[in-house]
Amino acid sequence: MRMSKADDLQQRTIFLAAICGQTYAQFENADGSFVVPSPYTRLETIEARSITNDWERFGFILDSDQEVIIAFRGTSTTTNWIADLIASQKKYKYIKEDCLTHRGFTDIYASARTRIISTLAKVSRGKTLFITGHSLGAALATLCAVDVAANTGFRSPYLFTFGSPRVGDPAFAKACASYVPNSFRIANLFDVVTHAPPTVYKLPKRSKSFYYSHVKNLSPRHFQLGSFGGNHVISSYFNELSKLQPEYTKMLSSANPGFCPFPERVL
Repeated sequence: MRMSKADDLQQRTIFLAAICGQTYAQFENADGSFVVPSPYTRLETIEARSITNDWERFGFILDSDQEVIIAFRGTSTTTNWIADLIASQKKYKYIKEDCLTHRGFTDIYASARTRIISTLAKVSRGKTLFITGHSLGAALATLCAVDVAANTGFRSPYLFTFGSPRVGDPAFAKACASYVPNSFRIANLFDVVTHAPPTVYKLPKRSKSFYYSHVKNLSPRHFQLGSFGGNHVISSYFNELSKLQPEYTKMLSSANPGFCPFPERVL
């Protein structure tokens, strides 16, 4: 599949922003339920360990006749916030390149990896794979996309992230560009999460510094809603993106009631 047309790319971006909204619904609903848009079915629930070793729902894998979608949620618990702050780095061991990634993000992804890879092994390689996530989930999606491209039959996944922090060092950013050329990092330039960790991160009272770079390719947005949350939440991203294709957004919402994360639905 190729997405050469601007309209197709915009619609795909809007659709995947709505998918990201459902990762939060899945986490918040006690039974793990969420709206699965037609014509997809739920293939797998992604579970990962928090820093307290508790298993949490972190997203899902959807399947259709032609596509597979892997989606990760962002920070939703205190333990997730702590993981976000563990910004020292460790070797990213799933590729041959010598690169370093955020320790907190990488540990969460590592705990979910086996189940994700084993699920993909059961899926036809002829399908197009999309990997997406918001905030912390964007970082997990980036780690996953590089891993999947390097170690499964899905060599050309599409990566769409929203409000992503930096994930790894310059070597990792370079490796990501090589393994995942079809990458779209949608970032509100007023979203502080997209500016973290800093390009040079140093632990207090430690001499070692860690270096961070964003992965390509940036698709900038510009919306200022007056608060940290307003500039970052997935509903704000969706609302801004929906302005690009209002008729498509209306159709998507009408065809799948409760699917689209309008501001009043996802806080």
